[in-house]
Amino acid sequence: MKNVAGKKILITGAAMGMGKLYAELAVAEGAEAVVLWDINEAALETTVAELTAAGGSVTAYTVDVSDRTQIEKAAAQVRSDIGDPDIVFNNAGVVRGNAYFWETDNTRDTEFTMKINSLAPMFIAREFLPGMIASGNESRLINVASAAGLTANPRMASYCGSKWATVGWSDSVRLELEQAGHKQVKVTTVCPYYISTGMFEGAKSAPLLPILKPNDVVDEVWKQMKKGTPFVVLPKTVLLSEAFKGILPTGVRDFVAGRVLGVYKTMDDFTGRK
Repeated sequence: MKNVAGKKILITGAAMGMGKLYAELAVAEGAEAVVLWDINEAALETTVAELTAAGGSVTAYTVDVSDRTQIEKAAAQVRSDIGDPDIVFNNAGVVRGNAYFWETDNTRDTEFTMKINSLAPMFIAREFLPGMIASGNESRLINVASAAGLTANPRMASYCGSKWATVGWSDSVRLELEQAGHKQVKVTTVCPYYISTGMFEGAKSAPLLPILKPNDVVDEVWKQMKKGTPFVVLPKTVLLSEAFKGILPTGVRDFVAGRVLGVYKTMDDFTGRK
């Protein structure tokens, strides 16, 4: 895929932050339709106005993706309004942190995190993949996970769990599409370290793991999405955790990550977006 000109694109968590940046790129490349989902109606209206002024054909839906019924209703409305999207960005996400797991609340923290970070991407993909497959057109499914989906970290157990689920599910869907012969539909799983959007306010960098800039991440993901790259891991040094898991005893790995690199302390001062 050289560009997204003429494509229909749906982005969740699109009213601000990374989602808005993806939408701006879609408009700039001449997407036929850009569909924005977000729970923040006021921010959606502002973003739609800005993107429309930039020449985009933009439609917005106020959707709480933690609610499967709302996902199903909004998906049906999208199909009715513009047809099935060619590209879906499962970008919406939440993080709860700075507490040990046994100190967290089952509903406010664990259940809420799993609904948005794990279940919502699955339900949304289930709504739109049949149309992508049936169209025969070059299509993309982008699932934003996290570096926390590749390695454990204290004070964010539910978040790590939700992103591990997303990574395993997303790459399994990629394999299923290939196995079933639907190679025109490519799946990209995105695993970035902390990004300076406000969502991870207070989280710290570590040696070899700098806090990432939103535009840098969006530009790289966008480029790799068009190529159909299966995994986008940022920075590449995150992959060291995968290597360590394969070759180092757990105690040694914990010593390197926790004591030498300080990774296990990066969430100690986390506050998140206010």
